[in-house]
Amino acid sequence: MAATPAPPTAPPKPTWDPRRPEPPFPWLRPTIRIRLTLLYGGMFLIAGILLLSIIYLLAAQAINTGNEPPYEIVSGDNIRVSSASCPQIGTGDIDQFKQAVASCIDSQRQVALDNLLSRSLLALLGLAVIAFAFGYAMAGRVLSPLGRITRTARTVAGSDLSRRIELDGPDDEFKELADTFDDMLERLQRAFTAQQRFVGNASHELRTPLAINRTLLEVSLSDPGAPAELQQLGKTLLATNERSEQLVEGLLLLARSDNQIVERKAVDLAEVASRAVDQVLAEADAKGVTIRGERAPAVVQGNGVLLERIALNLVQNAVRYNMPEDGWVEVTTELQHGQAVLVVSNTGPIVPAYEIDNLFEPFRRLRTERTGSDKGVGLGLSIARSVARAHGGHIHAVPREGGGLVMRVTLPI
Repeated sequence: MAATPAPPTAPPKPTWDPRRPEPPFPWLRPTIRIRLTLLYGGMFLIAGILLLSIIYLLAAQAINTGNEPPYEIVSGDNIRVSSASCPQIGTGDIDQFKQAVASCIDSQRQVALDNLLSRSLLALLGLAVIAFAFGYAMAGRVLSPLGRITRTARTVAGSDLSRRIELDGPDDEFKELADTFDDMLERLQRAFTAQQRFVGNASHELRTPLAINRTLLEVSLSDPGAPAELQQLGKTLLATNERSEQLVEGLLLLARSDNQIVERKAVDLAEVASRAVDQVLAEADAKGVTIRGERAPAVVQGNGVLLERIALNLVQNAVRYNMPEDGWVEVTTELQHGQAVLVVSNTGPIVPAYEIDNLFEPFRRLRTERTGSDKGVGLGLSIARSVARAHGGHIHAVPREGGGLVMRVTLPI
């Protein structure tokens, strides 16, 4: 038995796109750090406003106690008063003088309260800025383990399952979360390694006997003296063997394409779609299906073989499940809103909208013309969706008015 092939190093596909660009103003995001900063600063600001209000009220009560001055003028002889802040003092009789003094004292009290309020507000504003900055720094320090966990998760999703957080520090909630995450990564790595080993073994164990059967059948069919019944039986078995080989290849490709694509190269979707059309052209001519459509350049970063498999599966399905006569398939590529788009439209039987999701499930077909079909093994659309996800894109299908489908594949450039 041949040696077990080494498993590939590609990690499982992440649930988010690690290459997603950062927002133009990341500090405006309502992160936990920003919310904690607003919470700390807001609590300080509210406490400062309450304290300032209490101080202001107490000061106002203290300086307003007793509206009368602490003296009394009993005689107006030889009294001369001058005041720059209260110029009305110094004129008139004693009663007018008393009123002027009382008015001046009230004015000075108000000036003192206003000065107290304005200076206290400036002090509160300065302290609030310091409090917000201190709260932001403290929130960052408190949440630094969470940031480390997030960075490790992104690294694991993008390239390496062997990475671990290994968080040091006190045995708090963050330490417990990091240890739990490390344990989960350990189990995922073991499961993924076992899956890779199984795929590698299956690719050998399943392909070898099928290849041997095909060779034996071809040798038997090459005998010109074989009876006609044996020739017919050999052709039937050869077709069954070929179908089994397609099933095995499809299952292996489906298992591998679930992984994120690590090595990427520039691939033009227009070229990929044209090559897929060339491969299906003979079958389309035999069925009387016309293939048309303009394919504009649309370069993406990905695996050319897998992307060609997407186009080939979609075009093959569009040709095979088409109208009995006068059918057509339209294959177009273009760039839209910073993304590369491949659209495959075709005529064909009417597809209920509630059946669309079933088309992408393995071994699932429509209950109409696809049931019992010997054209494939029911994995084409499943493989196409898996490959699209591995490239950070998605595939969407909608029923076409009048029958048929419109398959739209969107990939990031």
